[in-house]
Amino acid sequence: MKKITNPLAVVMAVSMIIVVLAMSSFTFRAPKEEAPSPVQKEFTVAWSINAGWNPWSYANTSGIMDKWAAKYGIKIKLVRMDYMPSIEAFTTPSVDACVMTNMDCLTIPVAGGISCSAIIVGDYSNGNDALIVRNNLTIPQLKGKKVNLVQFSVSHYMLSRALDMNSMTDDDVKIVNVSDSDIGPAFIANNDQEAVVTWNPLVMEIMKTPGVKKIFDSSQIPGEILDLMIVKTKVLQANPELGKAIVGAWFEVMDIMSSRTDKGKSALEGMAKAGGSSLIEYQNQLKTTAMFYKASDAVAYTNSEEIKTNMRRVRNFCSKYELLGSGVKADDLGIKFSDGAVIGNQNNILFIYDASYMIEASR
Repeated sequence: MKKITNPLAVVMAVSMIIVVLAMSSFTFRAPKEEAPSPVQKEFTVAWSINAGWNPWSYANTSGIMDKWAAKYGIKIKLVRMDYMPSIEAFTTPSVDACVMTNMDCLTIPVAGGISCSAIIVGDYSNGNDALIVRNNLTIPQLKGKKVNLVQFSVSHYMLSRALDMNSMTDDDVKIVNVSDSDIGPAFIANNDQEAVVTWNPLVMEIMKTPGVKKIFDSSQIPGEILDLMIVKTKVLQANPELGKAIVGAWFEVMDIMSSRTDKGKSALEGMAKAGGSSLIEYQNQLKTTAMFYKASDAVAYTNSEEIKTNMRRVRNFCSKYELLGSGVKADDLGIKFSDGAVIGNQNNILFIYDASYMIEASR
């Protein structure tokens, strides 16, 4: 699930590969001793096309985001960007908050020494990512065979989990790194390719091909591939109004899109258009996206033991492939949860799940 729901987003692959290659020689940096972030009145929030993030388009066009920003005496500019460039922009002063997955937050801003706070746990992949094969292969039968995927992406992570759940390791298969712009068409056109891991809408396109079968998807690892709203911790600490406005606007949109009303349908149509799909296509994408429509449900997951277990798995995968920086071990990084628990280094906390804003929105 670096999910592409619009053809314009295929360029993400190039950026992703560049970032990953850079990470191979990247040195992990602890957070710098910086002066506190100043109080601000204007903020920039970046979002990308994705089934779970398209609601930000409606928050923008409907005026809901402006309304919540005005409530707290601030201005928030929602900027749509391609996925990897948005995260890269987040590592600069130009962007204060950005949507991203838990894994990409670890491997890019956190690996760069930026302390990040997750203030919205929006959804998790619940079938959007899948392992598809030809010739009725089973997972054990993949041993020694080539598997096409975007290396070091969440597709790679999901394959690793599928293999582990079948008493196998990554070394049991031959991973072939393919750009996300090529992976779907190449697999469809080439009968010699026996296995591929990718995400929607490519999964839906590939599944139309005769003789293919889905043998594993992200619904079998629920809650491990998370879509989050990340804010720079120092910015959030100095400007809590930003967190209140973002979370307030988000859950107002969630109420509307899940309302089964004419207004809700109109909102979904706008989100589908923003993502370059029809309403039916977008609704199908949402079926494999486990949205937390209620703030109370998002809080419950954020406060669960399950999220700790899942973050350990994601963190360990990133460490194994040195995506946290060259030579960085998993426990060198501290991840703090809403109940105050910390996994890893308590003196180097760079990833924080802050449920306080969602708790306020649930009241």
